[in-house]
Amino acid sequence: MQLLNIEYIPGKKIESMGLVKGSVVQSKNVGRDFMAGMKTIVGGELKGYTEMLNEARQIATDRMLEEAAALGADGVVGVRFASAAIVQGAAEICAYGTAVRVLGDA
Repeated sequence: MQLLNIEYIPGKKIESMGLVKGSVVQSKNVGRDFMAGMKTIVGGELKGYTEMLNEARQIATDRMLEEAAALGADGVVGVRFASAAIVQGAAEICAYGTAVRVLGDA
């Protein structure tokens, strides 16, 4: 299944099948939170958080693709990601886009 952040599939005619989305709420663990607190003293990347957010984005993307597959889509265009703090220590990552069916060459 093609996954694009542009609004079309180059060289193809497509039909919109509707909005698809996937989301996950991920929380920090105590170890990551403690290490992040220590890292803020000296500065630098908070690798535990980077890993957590990468994992959350992948889960949200997989859920979006599952929704598109259930519609019989060939791809998702206009893919975007959003994030929001839900409660202290937890964030939501949402992936969304338009499921499309390829009709043929343009």
